Amino acid sequence: EVQLQASGGGLVQAGGSLRLSCLASGFTFDDLSIGWFRQAPGKEREGVSCFSSSLRDTYYANSVKDRFIMTIDGAENTVYLQMNSLKPEDTAVYYCAADEFCGSVDFTYWGQGTQVTVSS
Repeated sequence: EVQLQASGGGLVQAGGSLRLSCLASGFTFDDLSIGWFRQAPGKEREGVSCFSSSLRDTYYANSVKDRFIMTIDGAENTVYLQMNSLKPEDTAVYYCAADEFCGSVDFTYWGQGTQVTVSS
């Protein structure tokens, strides 16, 4: 059974940093791609970053490029999202999710969200 557990959210001032973690079980990163998504109140779900299991590459939304870094720890089956230079517009519930391919917001497997709040 595929399970994903995200953690690490919190309240941070603008310009600060947070690191989110996503513990995965029931699959490996050779089997499925894994992505980070976020959803702010009143807005649609947005893809933040995605590691492609087939292409072995990581992709980022333009809004977070050069500020967020996604890393994979295959030994621990954990994915991290290091978020730097945070802005109030980064405030959202963040989710990790897994599916065969990157490129969609309609992933098959989802973890529970973790709230990130950035104060101005």
